[in-house]
Amino acid sequence: MAPALSRSLGASSVAALRPSPSSRGPQRSALVPQGRGPAARCARGVRWEARRQGMVGLRCNAAVAEKPAGEEEEAAGEKFEYQAEVSRLLELIVHSLYSHKEVFLRELVSNASDALDKLRFLSVTDSSVLADGGEMEIRIKPDPDAGTITITDTGIGMSKDELKDCLGTIAQSGTSKFLKALKENQDLGADNGLIGQFGVGFYSAFLVAEKVVVSTKSPKADKQYVWEAEADSSSYIIKEETDPEKMLTRGTQITLYLRDDDKYEFADPARIQGLVKNYSQFVSFPIYTWQEKSRTVEVEEEEESKEGEEATEGEKKRKKTITEKYWDWELANETKPIWMRNPKEVEKTEYNEFYKKTFNEFLDPLAYTHFTTEGEVEFRSVLYIPGMAPLSNEEIMNPKTKNIRLYVKRVFISDDFDGELFPRYLSFVKGVVDSNDLPLNVSREILQESRIVRIMRKRLVRKTFDMIQEIAEKDDQEDYKKFWESFGKFMKLGCIEDTGNHKRLAPLLRFHSSKNETDLISLDQYVENMPENQKAIYYIATDSLQSAKTAPFLEKLVQKDIEVLYLIEPIDEVAIQNLQTYKEKKFVDISKEDLELGDEDEDKEKESKQEYTLLCDWIKQQLGDKVAKVQISKRLSSSPCVLVSGKFGWSANMERLMKAQTLGDTSSLEFMRGRRIFEINPDHPIIKDLSAACKNEPESTEAKRAVELLYETALISSGYTPDSPAELGGKIYEMMTIALGGRWGRPDTEEAEATAGEESVEAGSSEGAATEVVEPSEVRTESDPWKD
Repeated sequence: MAPALSRSLGASSVAALRPSPSSRGPQRSALVPQGRGPAARCARGVRWEARRQGMVGLRCNAAVAEKPAGEEEEAAGEKFEYQAEVSRLLELIVHSLYSHKEVFLRELVSNASDALDKLRFLSVTDSSVLADGGEMEIRIKPDPDAGTITITDTGIGMSKDELKDCLGTIAQSGTSKFLKALKENQDLGADNGLIGQFGVGFYSAFLVAEKVVVSTKSPKADKQYVWEAEADSSSYIIKEETDPEKMLTRGTQITLYLRDDDKYEFADPARIQGLVKNYSQFVSFPIYTWQEKSRTVEVEEEEESKEGEEATEGEKKRKKTITEKYWDWELANETKPIWMRNPKEVEKTEYNEFYKKTFNEFLDPLAYTHFTTEGEVEFRSVLYIPGMAPLSNEEIMNPKTKNIRLYVKRVFISDDFDGELFPRYLSFVKGVVDSNDLPLNVSREILQESRIVRIMRKRLVRKTFDMIQEIAEKDDQEDYKKFWESFGKFMKLGCIEDTGNHKRLAPLLRFHSSKNETDLISLDQYVENMPENQKAIYYIATDSLQSAKTAPFLEKLVQKDIEVLYLIEPIDEVAIQNLQTYKEKKFVDISKEDLELGDEDEDKEKESKQEYTLLCDWIKQQLGDKVAKVQISKRLSSSPCVLVSGKFGWSANMERLMKAQTLGDTSSLEFMRGRRIFEINPDHPIIKDLSAACKNEPESTEAKRAVELLYETALISSGYTPDSPAELGGKIYEMMTIALGGRWGRPDTEEAEATAGEESVEAGSSEGAATEVVEPSEVRTESDPWKD
C-alpha cells in the first residue's frame, strides 16, 4: 500500500479516478479516518460498486479526493488518497497477524459471543428482538466427510447493509460502533462483556478456509441474506436466502470450507472440542459441539434350538449388552469463570476444583488468593501456589511455564509470557488474569510492554507475596515447610534478581543454624535470639550440613554461644551477599579475614602477636606465595590452624562452585580467587612445638615438612581443594610411618630381611632334590594326542 503522490496526473486522470455516484453509499473504509476534517477528505480509499441486479459484486476503486468548492489550492501541492489493494491487504491480515492457525475458532466464537451480548443489551429496551424465541447459545458442528465447520449463534444477526458495513469493510468493527452507541446512551450501563476491538477477527477464518459462507437473519429484518467470499479474491457476493431448509429464526451461521491441508486437523470433532475448552471455556454463553458418543444398550437375543427339538412359542429369550455409537451435542464450556464471582460467595472446595480442572493438577494448592484491582488498571485474578514443585527440571526457573493464563473478557488470549506478568523466580505461581483494557496487539496474542502492564505486574507480585506470607504466619508450620521444600530455591533466586522486593523476600527465607541443626529458622528468629552486643548476622557457606557443623571457623563462636547460619545450598551464598543487610544488621562470612566478635581482649592479643611474630614470619617464609600472610587467629579454640579467604575475594565454597561451572573462565578464576591468609592457634600443642622449632632449630627438615603438611591439611579442613591430593597422601603416609614405627613390637627391618633370606635358602635346598623343574613347553598330559 503506497500513497499515490505523482504530480503528473492531469484533470482527465483525476476525473477518471473519481468514484461513481452509485458507490457513494454508507460504506466507509475503516482503514482511513471518517468525518469532515482534512484527514477525512483524503480518506475515500476502499469503495464498492453494484454490478448486477439480484446479486451484489464489489470491487476496489482507487479514488482521488475532490476539493470542496471554494477552497483555495494549497501552495504545497495537491492532496491524494492512499490506495489499497484489497486482496493484498487481506493476505497481510490473515497471514501476518496470527501466529497459530487455531486462533480462528477463538475469533469466530468471540464474534458469536458479541452478537449474543448485543442482543441481550438491546432486549433491555426492545423486547421484540427476542420474540422469535430460542436459547441464546453457540453451536459448532465439524463435518469430517465434507471438510467443513459450521458455527451457529442465536445472536443479533445482520441486515444486508450491516453485512456490507461489517464484513465488506476491512477493519470496520461492529462491536466498536456498538460500544460507542452504548456510551452515548448511558442508561444501558458501561459494564459489558463485548470482546471485539479491531474489526479483523472475522478474516482469521481464511487461515484455514478457502471459502467462507455467512448466512444471517436480523430480528429487525424480514429477509435472510447470505455473504460468500473466497480466500484469494478481492470481491464478495451477497444474496437473499431462498432455501426453506436453511432458514434461521435469528442469528448467524458461518460455514468454513476448509483447505485440503487443514481438513484432517480442524474437521476433527475432538480437536474442535479441545480448542473451545482452551480458548473459549469461560465465554458467558453455552457452547455446544457436535461429538460422537457411545452408550450401552441391552438387546434381546433368541436362543438357537437344539437339533431334534422343536422351537416352542414360549421359548426363552436372553439379553446381551452392546455398545452403540451415536452423535449428539455436548456442552464444551461447563467450567464457570470463578474469578468473576464475589470471593465471599466461593467455597474453598470450588477454588480447589477449579485449580485442578484448569491446570490438570491432582493435588490441592497450598494457598490461593482471589482479588479484584480497580483504579488506574482494572483486572480480576485468582492465583494459586501449587502443592508440589514441578517434576521436570526443565520447568524449574523457566519464565515460559504457561502457568499464568491471560483472559480478556473471559476469552483466553495467551499463556506464553516471558516475564511480562511475573518475574522468573515466581514462575511457579499458577492462576488466571482477566482484564478488559489490556494493551494487546491486533492479533490479541501479544501483550505490549506499557505502563499498564508494569502496574499489573507489580500488583500481581505484591499479592503473591501476601499469599506466601500468610502461609508463613500460620501457627501450623507444616504448609510452609512443604512450600519451602518445593520453592525455597525460587525465593533465594528472587534475592538475586529482584532487589526491589528484598524487604518482602528476606522474611520468607529459612536456614539451618548452629543452634537449630534439624529445624529451619527465619532471619526474624535469628535477630530475636541475638545477644545485645552482637552487631552482625554470622554465616558460613559449605557444601553440606555435616561439613558446616564441623568447620573450624565455628569453634570460637560456638564457645561464645553466638548463632551461625548454615548456607548449604549453592545459591545461598550469592543470595545472602545480594541482601547485604537485614534490619540494619550486616551479614558477615566467618570464613573471611577481619572477623570481629566484639569482645576481644586487646592486651592479650598484643602479647600473643609479640610472642609469635617470629613464628608467623618463619611459617610465611616456608609457605612463600601460597599464602598472603600468617597471623594469630581469633576464631580457633581446638584446631591448630585454618585458612581464611581475603575480605574481597571468593570464599572456599564460592571457589569450589566456580570451578565446577561448565563455561568457567580460568583467568577470571585466578583473579577472583583472592588471597589466602593462614591463621594459627597459639594455644595448640602443634603450634607451640613449631614455635620452639623456629627458635631453636629453624633449618630442621622435619619442622619444615610439618609446616607443609599443616598447610595442606588446613586447605582441606577449610573447604579448599589441594593442588596435588596424591602428594598430600604421600606426606600423610610418611608421617604415619614415623609415628607408628615399632609401637606394637614390629621386628627390626634388617633382622626380618635376614631371617626371611635364610628361610628361603633352606626351603630351596630341601626341595631341590625331589623336585624337577619342567619348562611350560615340556608339560605333557597322559591324554595328549601329540605325545610321541
